[in-house]
Amino acid sequence: MKNVMGTGKTLSTCRAFVKKEFFHILRDRRTLLILLGMPVVQITLFGFAISTEVKNIKVAILAPVHDEMTRQLAERMDAGDCFSVVQMLSSPAEIDGVFRRGTADFVISPSPRFEDRLFSEEGSQIQLITDATETNTATAVVTYSSGIIRDFLAEKFPEAAPRGIQPVLRMLYNPQMKSAYAFVPGVMGLIMILICAMMTSISIVREKETGTMEVLLASPVRPVYIILSKMAPYFVLSCISFSLILVLSVYLLGIPVAGSFPALCALSLLYITVSLSLGLLISTVANTQVTAMLASGMVLMMPVVFLSGMIFPCESMPDILQWLSCIVPARWYIAAVKKLMIEGLSFPFVMKEFLILSAMALLLIGVSLKKFKYRLE
Repeated sequence: MKNVMGTGKTLSTCRAFVKKEFFHILRDRRTLLILLGMPVVQITLFGFAISTEVKNIKVAILAPVHDEMTRQLAERMDAGDCFSVVQMLSSPAEIDGVFRRGTADFVISPSPRFEDRLFSEEGSQIQLITDATETNTATAVVTYSSGIIRDFLAEKFPEAAPRGIQPVLRMLYNPQMKSAYAFVPGVMGLIMILICAMMTSISIVREKETGTMEVLLASPVRPVYIILSKMAPYFVLSCISFSLILVLSVYLLGIPVAGSFPALCALSLLYITVSLSLGLLISTVANTQVTAMLASGMVLMMPVVFLSGMIFPCESMPDILQWLSCIVPARWYIAAVKKLMIEGLSFPFVMKEFLILSAMALLLIGVSLKKFKYRLE
């Protein structure tokens, strides 16, 4: 009997503890956000952003003479979701220009007098030209397009099928299809934003947590200068970190800086400023170092990995995720690094990314300093 009563009392105590714990969790909105909100965000990103499918690839067709076959080929390429014909080129000299400007991702170039030579002994060729800085995407684009073109020509010229129509591949910027060309710019963007944001946010939150920030703000020096002076050492350390990453990328992994080196340095310094400002913004929200680490590490990592084009091209994502990716600084930095390091372009070709990152830096610094002033004075 005593054992039964003891067991009942234990169960009652356990129920009381469970009930109390539920109340604590329900009152803690951050815990609820992690438990309920994080799975929703993860499954959405994993379901839509992680995609090996080829979608919305911008295609240009070299057609000095706009004949019926070219028109039909353009309609066939445009028929699905994979490709979108955006331009007709009249000269081979225009091919490099469309890749440099980013107006096309893929070019189809039939050989001159394609139909006339189709039934000759040497046959005809179709050159498929793609940007190989994204090796996986380039391989998928060539595979998909080859199948579409093969089916189209087999339907239009069935009698030419025994001779075969020879596709000629041309991989721009990365002819050897080295995977390092694809992942190094993305890893640079990921490492820099995580390190910079985490260092800044933890440093300032540590001062707030120990109570020494209030002592500093009580000094005659204006709060803005105190906070900026705390960021300055991390800016220098981040520059050293960037230099190490760049040296390893060039001399260990063999990634060339084919474009403007001063433009790459200027852009990276701007990106470091954006990342440090993001850490400053996180420190205005976080009150403990653990919270700052979770915010700067976990919260930033997912958008940078999935929405920056680091692994999966943004063009293959749904429209809403493409819009969200526009507010991820790493997207613009990674795109610019590919242009400068791999494609060999100069500063004017990354002006768009430079202006966007500049606007982000000014906005983050302004909001962060204003919130710091109100929270800590």
